[in-house]
Amino acid sequence: MLRGWLRDKRGELNASIHSLDILAEPQNTNRAPQSKLLCEVFHHPALSYEFPTSHVGNVAANHIMNDDLQAAQDGLAHGPDPNSSFHKLGLGMVAFLRATLGFEPEIMREASDRLADAEVTASADHRKAQRDSNVYRSAIYPLGSEFALCHAQSQLMSAVVGVLNESLTEGIRGFYKLRKAFVTLNAILVAENKYMRGLPGQSLQSRSSVDTLRSARSARSTNAVPGGFGDESARAGKQEKTLLDGMRQHEARIAATVNTKAEHQYQIRDEDEDADDDFYDAEEFYDEKQKTETYTGHIEIDGVIKDLAKSSIDGGTMTDDEDLPIPTTLPPDHQILDHDPDSDVFANPIDVFIHSGANLCFGLLLVMISMIPPAFGKLLFIIGFHGDRDRGLRLLWQASKFHNINGAMAGLALLGFYHAVVGFADILPEPSTTEPSNNVQGYPKQRCEALLQDMRIRHPKSHLWLLEEARMQAMNRRLSAALSILESSSKSKSPLKQVEALNMFEKGLNAMYSHDYPLCADSFLRCVKLNNWSHSLYYYIAGAAHVEMYRHCAPQDAEREKHAEKATEYLRLAPKHAGKKKFMARKLPFDVFATRKVRKWEQRSLDWDLRFVDCVGVSPLEEMIFFWNGYRRMDDAQLHASLDNLAWSDRVHGNSTWGREESDERAVLAVLRAITLRNLRRWDDAVEVLRKDVLTLDRGELKGGLRDDWTAPVAHYEMGVVCWMRRHEGGGSTKDEGGSTRHEGGSSTEDEGGGSTNKDGGSGEKTEEEWVRECEGWIEKAAKWESYELDARVGLKIATAQDTLQKYREGTRV
Repeated sequence: MLRGWLRDKRGELNASIHSLDILAEPQNTNRAPQSKLLCEVFHHPALSYEFPTSHVGNVAANHIMNDDLQAAQDGLAHGPDPNSSFHKLGLGMVAFLRATLGFEPEIMREASDRLADAEVTASADHRKAQRDSNVYRSAIYPLGSEFALCHAQSQLMSAVVGVLNESLTEGIRGFYKLRKAFVTLNAILVAENKYMRGLPGQSLQSRSSVDTLRSARSARSTNAVPGGFGDESARAGKQEKTLLDGMRQHEARIAATVNTKAEHQYQIRDEDEDADDDFYDAEEFYDEKQKTETYTGHIEIDGVIKDLAKSSIDGGTMTDDEDLPIPTTLPPDHQILDHDPDSDVFANPIDVFIHSGANLCFGLLLVMISMIPPAFGKLLFIIGFHGDRDRGLRLLWQASKFHNINGAMAGLALLGFYHAVVGFADILPEPSTTEPSNNVQGYPKQRCEALLQDMRIRHPKSHLWLLEEARMQAMNRRLSAALSILESSSKSKSPLKQVEALNMFEKGLNAMYSHDYPLCADSFLRCVKLNNWSHSLYYYIAGAAHVEMYRHCAPQDAEREKHAEKATEYLRLAPKHAGKKKFMARKLPFDVFATRKVRKWEQRSLDWDLRFVDCVGVSPLEEMIFFWNGYRRMDDAQLHASLDNLAWSDRVHGNSTWGREESDERAVLAVLRAITLRNLRRWDDAVEVLRKDVLTLDRGELKGGLRDDWTAPVAHYEMGVVCWMRRHEGGGSTKDEGGSTRHEGGSSTEDEGGGSTNKDGGSGEKTEEEWVRECEGWIEKAAKWESYELDARVGLKIATAQDTLQKYREGTRV
């Protein structure tokens, strides 16, 4: 427990460091005594006197980031104070990492239990801190902020586990936990903002935390609990009361649908503590401009499609939004405390823990909420606040500076975001050229490379960083290098089975992008043994790989029939494993997708009187490559290989069934071909294919039955992408990665005046403003599309595009 920092009693001082020590990673475990370790980590002579602290926590934190979660759990469970808020938070973090890396139901239940226990302990310790006159007083944060942060971190992790739960009720409950964690974290950052405003000329020396540490006694802090903040909370007044009343009404609705056991699991308040709402009672800021105006999403519950825009949480009809929590945001002039770890501001390890932890969690919240696709926009009202991607990323970069568990988690979150989310999108801001060291927009390649190198040095045994290095290579269109890293990583297996499964899954994806079909099939079949998240997807991709091998074999090749049999076997296994895992009471999207596709081919086999493998339509593997945005990771040779695979479908001597195909199958081919051409920078060819084979079709031709209904909205999105890509150049010319200009042979030709004549009949080059305006039109249409298959996945691309276009309109040069 972090008690008695200002007391002269050495025993109480030791107890504080014992608990905090679990969150500071060792820079060199051979250094001793532990007091020297703390001095070197926090860089201030005020800590140079002897701290006889325990080594257990440091070793446990190091184990966490080196994939050895079992060793970390053992160290935390047998530490000097295993019942402290910090040890329980550490145990909850271990269970959380296991749960989110593997998605096993039993591990998720264990994580929920541990995190609930951590919440209870942190809440109790926070209340005690308010009554202790000798508690540590930070110059920056209110009393007990360290326990408030533990509570918020526990809630945040518990919320993620709840959302990943198969129960819709627990998922919605998870979003409310996000809301509560937001208020606490917001309060901590408001305190930092207030602290910075009070600094003369931004000189932090006179207000550093080390002054408080050196003081034997100081006047009792006037700051209230995180969420209270004294005068600021008083100014919130009526607005806060309205917000809390609204939250209580919604929570009462949810509680009515949950059984007693589940309710007990999330109960964190003592029965005699009715004032615990003060823990979250932070000042709110409302921004009318950020209010969500429209929503078109749907959700399936027990087989019934419901429109969430017209539904309330308790199943009733929502006529207005008055009873929803008020969307909140920090004021636009909020300053980030961005000092380096060796600054005197962070002389005290408690302040380091609070600052790095708050930046990590609040940054994650802002980024996660900013990524909510348009189809789930109503969740913004349930949560009660809006995301801010740029600010969230800046907070995460700030947290990553610190050599503790918070810094390591921030680094992992940043690399995951840039390699997964940014790597999944197409319309992105351009990295800043004026401040490359502080750039967060687009994909800041140099900054990510430096971060990864730093993390590899800090945690040399972790396979997670090898995985991120492989993803970085793939982002740079070096798939062979990515596969080499993953192959070498698999030879020295991680002690964590979940990391091994992630490594194998990534290897399968990269093999799919590289058109290495045997490796692709083998990798996904191994995933079946390593992970039980979506066996349906694993079998489907393995079967699709064998379809490609079957098509590439000559008719007389003996291997041809073997591939036909395996393709049929694995594809037919996919529906049998679908629905075993659920996300918020819904089947996994790819399970639904794979089941429909197989049913479609089975029906065609009956109608056409052909064997199953000969009724598979446009390359299902190329379709999977699109949904995982693999085209963005291919070099030109691999893109041309994809064009060859797609050409098989409408090749007269290759596919005898093409003449029987319906409009939806032809649209699939057109969209995939256009995306491949667009990645080859053949803009005009891509547009011509979309206009001719998709955009001219009636929507009814692509809907209903077993048809593929995703092609039309994706075609609109792709038109927007082409416009965005062409905004810096006119006609058919484009700039390659080296900045040189080259002419792309397409449908446009140069007229006598030097302009271009396009298929639309217009003459002359478009300006950047015209390209961007046209892009906005296409993206707006795609965003407002009705529900379709895998709309959430495509919606992530659309949400990123909308965010980029909004920055452009706000005057940020992207």
